[in-house]
This record gives sequence, C-alpha cells and structure tokens, in this order.
Amino acid sequence: MYRTGYYARFLGAFTLSVVAFSSSAQGTITIGELNSYKTQPAFLGPYKHGMELAIEQVNAAGGVNGKKLALVTRDDNSNPGDAVRAAEELLTRDKADVLCGTFLSNIGLAVTDFARHKKVFFLASEPLTDKIVWADGNHYTYRLRNSTYMQVAMLIPAAVKMNKKRWAVVYPNYEYGQSAVATFKKLLKAAQPDVEFVAEQATPLGKIDAGNVVQALSDAKPEAMFNVLFAGDLAKFVRAGTQRNFFKNLSVVSMLTGEPEYLDPLGKETPVGWVVTGYPWYAIDTPEHKKFLDAYQAKFHDYPRLGSVVGYNTILSLAAGIGRAGSTDTEALVKAFKNLPVNTPFGPIVYRGIDHQSTMGAYVGTLAIKDGKGVMENFTYVDGAQVQPSDAQVRKWRPASAD
Repeated sequence: MYRTGYYARFLGAFTLSVVAFSSSAQGTITIGELNSYKTQPAFLGPYKHGMELAIEQVNAAGGVNGKKLALVTRDDNSNPGDAVRAAEELLTRDKADVLCGTFLSNIGLAVTDFARHKKVFFLASEPLTDKIVWADGNHYTYRLRNSTYMQVAMLIPAAVKMNKKRWAVVYPNYEYGQSAVATFKKLLKAAQPDVEFVAEQATPLGKIDAGNVVQALSDAKPEAMFNVLFAGDLAKFVRAGTQRNFFKNLSVVSMLTGEPEYLDPLGKETPVGWVVTGYPWYAIDTPEHKKFLDAYQAKFHDYPRLGSVVGYNTILSLAAGIGRAGSTDTEALVKAFKNLPVNTPFGPIVYRGIDHQSTMGAYVGTLAIKDGKGVMENFTYVDGAQVQPSDAQVRKWRPASAD
C-alpha cells in the first residue's frame, strides 16, 4: 500500500526543475492529465470523451480568460512510479499549466504527494480514497469524485433498512477496497450495534478466484453482503454467485455496480434487487443532464458512462477555477478552488474549502433487468454534501499542515 513520501523516495536525489515558461503565455492553457487508460479502458475511454466534449464547449464559448484550453494526456500504467514519471513529463516536457486525472486510489495518492513536493496544482478526478483529502491531503490537491466515505454513507440507510444481522464483505485488496470496508463496518455498527461480520474476502485486483470466493462466503451463511468489486472481478463474481445460487435470499448493497461501465457487461446476469450506487443516464430527467446527454450523443454517437460525466466535470471545474483565479498560478488556483461553485450535469457542486473535496453526488437505486439489460430502478440522487462527516471530524482527520 502507498504511503506519503513515495515521491521523495522514488526520485531520491534526482530532481527535475519545472521550466518557468508556460504555454499560457502564448494564448493556450495546457491541461496535463494522466490516467490508467490501458488497464481501465471501460471507464477511461468515456472519461476522455467527456473531457474532449467539455474542452470543445469551453473553447467555442471563448475559452478561459481569453485563452483556449489544450489537453495533453499520458498513461500511468496503473503504477505509482510510472505515474510520477508521467507527471514530471507533463510539467517539464509538455509544459502543462495544471495537473489532473488518475483512477486507482494508490496512483492518486502518489500524484497527490508529487503535487505536494512540486508545489503544483492537482485536481484528482476519479480516485476515491479518503486519504487524498484527509490523512494525506495537502495544500495543492483537490478532488472531484465523491470519496469512499461518501459512497459508503449513501448505502448505509439501505443496509440498515434491510435489518440483517449476519453480514459478509468482499472487496479488492488495495486502498480503495480496504477503506470502503473499514468505513462500512464502522458506519453500520454505529447504526446497528448488534450486526456481525461473519465472512470477509479480500481479492487481488483483477485476479479474483471467483468460485472459491463465493464458496468461502457461502460457507459462512450470511444474511446480507457488502460488495466493493468492480470491472472484470465483478462480472466473474456475479457469474459464479449466480451459478451457485449464492444470491438467492441474500440482501446486497454494492458500490459502483450501477455504473454503466460495470453494469452493462452483466446483461441478463444482472443480480436483481441489489442496492447500488450508479448512473442511470437513460432515466435522469433534469435540464442540466439532458443538455449534456444530447451534446454527448451528438458528438460521439454513443451513450455516456459515469466516466464521461467525471471527465466532463473535471474540465468544467478547471475552467471555473482558472477563470476565478485569473491565471494558472498555483497559489491563485488553490485559493480560487476554495468553495468554488461549478454547474455540472448532476447539478451544482462546490469544492469545500475545509478539505478540498467536491460535493458531487451519486445516484442510489435497485438493480433490475429490462429488455435483457441491467438497469437501475427506484433511484434517487444523493447530494454529496449530505453524506460528508462533520467539519469537526474532518479537522481531526486532515492535518493542519495541509492548508
């Protein structure tokens, strides 16, 4: 697991100085973005489309402070060391004015630490780990996507309503999964003190032995389950569980499973009745979302995924922050992002000054099958501001030196 100080240990005495010359001086603002495009294409292909759409719209409207936005992307190979190298190259070779991106939590933490050492602005678009804004938070880093804590808190009311005592948990064995399960146990215990966790399966990311995992969980005879698996691991787990009738009469709450990136591949195998967080793009009836949906489909002749919204919101956020700052100066951007409002396809969000976390929310609903496809039904939008801990708690978790 990644720890703060990775960047310093990785570079050692080798340091690259950031060239003071900025492309913004020539009338262009260069956004340097890095991500795990090769290893997480289901999410990050649509994510890149979302960024491209937003840049096209911003530039068509005159740009930011009279300057056009340009996007330069690099692949981090889902490796912290490669991510640090990519971030260095974006700054020194591509002359990026700001940094953004990352997907996996350990990668996001590596670049967060890089931003702290380099004193450069970084908008973490997707990684969910709470550490990015709390324990390992820093002055230079903000985060767009709702955190692990927020996602878990969205599911707790449904878990409590199930009124089950014996719970099992299954999760990918890295920062995101570990944090999600720890938070779920803590919040559920607080709401339902008599709950028991009778089985726990931590699987290697991308390498789940689904049959054995399902059997181990089944042997414990749980009444309910909290699932944190996603992507290919989720599909294999659902298939193995269905084949063994593991999900019959089992109450389930599941993070991310309602996102099209992970729900669509399940098709007819979609586990009906699971309560999930997700993105029912086909049934959201708000003016903000309809405008985004129409523009996205017109440009790409495809429907958006959750990644599309995250990529789109990343660029909108940077445009709003740079516009408020009046420049790409790091300190001006840090100040501008504090309590920065941004209008998005999910409605207005704000970047909290206290911990640099946005209030972007998510949809919570129940899985069903319609026309052979998995869908979310009976969903509601949960505003991220409603599922964050108190300011007093945040101050305990976030070091004072971060600000």
